[in-house]
Amino acid sequence: MTALQEKSHDKRAADPSGPPPRRVRKKATTLAKTDKLVLGLMLGIPTLVHVLFVWVPTLGSIVLSFSSWDGIGGFEDIEWIGVENYVEIFTEYPRFWPAVQHNLIWLVFLLVVPTVAGLFFAVLLDRQLRFTKVYQSALFMPVVLSLALVGFIWQLIYRPDDGLLNSLLGLEGKPIDWLGDTDINLYAVLVAAAWRHTGYIMILYLAGLKSVDPALKEAAALDGANSWQTFFRVTFPVMKPVNIVVLVVTVIEALRAFDIVYVINKGRNGLELLSVLVTDNIIGEASRIGRGSAVAVVLLTISLGTIITFLYQTFSKESRS
Repeated sequence: MTALQEKSHDKRAADPSGPPPRRVRKKATTLAKTDKLVLGLMLGIPTLVHVLFVWVPTLGSIVLSFSSWDGIGGFEDIEWIGVENYVEIFTEYPRFWPAVQHNLIWLVFLLVVPTVAGLFFAVLLDRQLRFTKVYQSALFMPVVLSLALVGFIWQLIYRPDDGLLNSLLGLEGKPIDWLGDTDINLYAVLVAAAWRHTGYIMILYLAGLKSVDPALKEAAALDGANSWQTFFRVTFPVMKPVNIVVLVVTVIEALRAFDIVYVINKGRNGLELLSVLVTDNIIGEASRIGRGSAVAVVLLTISLGTIITFLYQTFSKESRS
């Protein structure tokens, strides 16, 4: 206590009916010019990069989706055609609806298989098994690989003549063309994508399990709940924020899938996705930038619509409760 504070305290004790002592306020510290410059650079450069590489291309795609342009010449060569690109992709473009169907299958598969598997592995690792760090590192290892590299790895596994899978199944004499058969190649690629996605979901759920208050589990055990009841009635509901993150991440992962199918067969013959259609139209031989931008806007709308709707419903329920 400073001398001024002691003096005020003694005066207040001598005359309780008097005015309260005046508090000494600390003077707000001001940033130096160097600190302001560093702070401005740290905030300004990432913001500028984000605007240039995210918002400018996004707004540009929205504008160009109402045009017919082959990318040659200047802006004066752009022909504005209104919503004709959208009408064409919804009614005449033969690859559009198969790509939408494949993206939906991709989304459902990732929501079910790697999510359940990642949650299962997270629960096991949360029990502090022996060599937990080794298992955790092995399961997380595919996450650090790009989907393009994952595609190369699984191409070796799925090769019909000397691939690992046909050899393990004893099908050398009558091999299955896992990536060439249009009836099964999508699901074969989904297994490869799920192999990588499982480790990411496992880490998210493992972090969520570590944050659960142990007192809740102890209270459930005292009430006579077994391990299954404790998990599904206590632990899992508490991890609702983690579940929201997992859902958002999975939706984004399913809708932005591109490189793994493009590496395998350029996203054709049963592996069509909306992201592949965007690339084929914009940088393909036809170079129909307007139609490719329209497909990109549809993909953006589906992504934002799904995520915003779910988040709104989730947080509105929490505010009402």
